[in-house]
Amino acid sequence: QVRGAPAIALLGCLSLAVELAGGAGPSEDLAALEEFVGQKLGFLLSARPTAANLGREAERLRAFVRQRVETPGVTPQQLRESIIEHIEGLLEKDQRDNRNIGAHGASHILGRVPGGGPVTLLTHCNTGTLATAGYGTALGVVRALQQRGSLSRVFCTETRPYNQGSRLSALELRHDGIPVTIIADSAAAAAMRERGVQAVVVGADRVAANGDVANKIGTFQLAVAARHMGIPFYVAAPSSTCDPSLASGHLIPIEERPGTELTHLGGILLADPEVDVWNPAFDVTPHELITGGIITEWGVFAPSELCRAL
Repeated sequence: QVRGAPAIALLGCLSLAVELAGGAGPSEDLAALEEFVGQKLGFLLSARPTAANLGREAERLRAFVRQRVETPGVTPQQLRESIIEHIEGLLEKDQRDNRNIGAHGASHILGRVPGGGPVTLLTHCNTGTLATAGYGTALGVVRALQQRGSLSRVFCTETRPYNQGSRLSALELRHDGIPVTIIADSAAAAAMRERGVQAVVVGADRVAANGDVANKIGTFQLAVAARHMGIPFYVAAPSSTCDPSLASGHLIPIEERPGTELTHLGGILLADPEVDVWNPAFDVTPHELITGGIITEWGVFAPSELCRAL
């Protein structure tokens, strides 16, 4: 299973496009087709309340459908085709934005490294091909560095409890021939100290107006360790993750996952079946810990300046 804001937004919309292309939904009535799309988007939104870009793209699609329905002479088939084209446009934009994120991030990181690299990075969760439209945000930075011949190695956390790092990120990086080492989440600080990590680069699901960032659980502790070690901490995310309506990260809704993700593995019970479990899927990293900056398709920004600049 792929879990990440860009993945949920894009794959959910793409699945809707596939359904429509296959003839799903009403075929003779504009209003019924609009309702069908609205229901699908409502279900999609319930999957990931933390992600800012998911809600924004769903609202844009709803508004687009409403506009098309109100256009004189539009047939249900034309509406269906225009929705598919709209979603395909999201796919193309995400690929373009991710490549820009990679280029900006690589340049900024190399500019802070004596001698210009090669560099050793540490990343968290999955932010690559499997979580976006085919290139990646934090892993897009990794790919850009690799293409420049300026990457030494990537340390990839396993990312408990769902193991997106060990199952997905490591798979992607190995596939691309990028040097990668999996570490336990609890080994991150030791890796920073003992293995020459020069920057930490992670993704984001939402950025508040003051630059606080919500990302996969475990991100906050990485930022704390990086700050203590004097290692620049970067967040790589498209501008669509910025939510200026929320003053700070305290207001970001945090998804909580089933406790069985911690107490079970492959259906095997690993803990007391009656034990209390707290399993948030995300945590919030305060803006002052994002010492490298927030990397977007428009450039690298100080966290406190991001939403205002955009």
